[in-house]
Amino acid sequence: MIESVVTKRLGALPVAAEFLRRLDVAGIVDALCPPDPRAELTHGQVIEVLVANRLTAPAPLFRVGDWARSWAVEEVFGVEADLLGDDRLARALDAIAPHLDRLAGSVGAAAIAGFGIDVARIHWDMTSMSVHGAYPEAGQDEDYPMVKFGHPKDRRVDLKQVQAGIGVAADGGVPVFSRALSGGAGEVSQVVGAIQALKALAGERRLLMVADSKLYSWGNIGALLAAEVDFIAPVPASKISDEFWAGLDLQQAAPVDYTAEREEHLPPEQRGHYRVLQDIQRIPGPRTRDPVLQVRRILVHSTGNAAGQRQARTKRLAKATAELEKVQRGAGGRYYNTAEKLAARVGVIAKTRRVASCLRTEIGTDEEGRPTLA
Repeated sequence: MIESVVTKRLGALPVAAEFLRRLDVAGIVDALCPPDPRAELTHGQVIEVLVANRLTAPAPLFRVGDWARSWAVEEVFGVEADLLGDDRLARALDAIAPHLDRLAGSVGAAAIAGFGIDVARIHWDMTSMSVHGAYPEAGQDEDYPMVKFGHPKDRRVDLKQVQAGIGVAADGGVPVFSRALSGGAGEVSQVVGAIQALKALAGERRLLMVADSKLYSWGNIGALLAAEVDFIAPVPASKISDEFWAGLDLQQAAPVDYTAEREEHLPPEQRGHYRVLQDIQRIPGPRTRDPVLQVRRILVHSTGNAAGQRQARTKRLAKATAELEKVQRGAGGRYYNTAEKLAARVGVIAKTRRVASCLRTEIGTDEEGRPTLA
């Protein structure tokens, strides 16, 4: 006779448990944060369950015990749901907080060794997470990442934020390193710390770091060169003048046998073509006595990109021309009765339409002394 039937959700718990055990997450946590002999659960056991919770039910961290009752947590992890109260979870999180960098590094190293992940090439980037609420600084611990105003990726400048940096192996896109950061931390200044941590993960292997333009600074590149870490990052557009690009001879650039993935289905004549040049980029330091760094620079010309920019530039110039013709007709009239007013309006149009680099104007006077615009 069946007295009762208990139904629990299994989901991906067995998969999560298998990976957590192969990575020895509980063992690593307990080695860094020795458990209280009187406690029924170790910190490592609690953290394993929390990781499984994040992977299977990524909702706000609230009433985890209720989740554990409806899921087969006890059967898979051997942890009773009644032991997962808010206080117990908080004690585990407080215990690991001072050791997060070592914990992340140890788990990352275990993943590299256990699964044979190639970490010779690491992609590094940062993101931000906006939060709602006051979060006064007086109530926050300066030893840990603080919720502050910054430069949010979602452009919610009205909200405070926290940030996170993550290093992902090119081999399988596996995250092998992460770091939580204060909301006001400058993205450029976080690269050196990431370099040191990722180089330690790579061990004796030569490391290639792939990042965005935030990597480009004299301090960061100096640290990369000193650590003998190879890197690839785009140079910020502001660091290369339009005049430099305009002075390059496209015919001197070498063609590259490359097809963009998005164009592979197109006939050859409709695909974009690429040419490259290389030279040396000189990077002066912030002080005159600082050494000038030199790095290899690759300059790429794409016919597809050029066509797109040409089309966008034509549209901007057309709008600017229409606005300038209106100003030209009003030159010498009520609103543009001085050369200064004409010049001010032309400057606004050139800046708003982003055509200053390809726009030439001349302000003069007619026979009656009124200002004119050409």
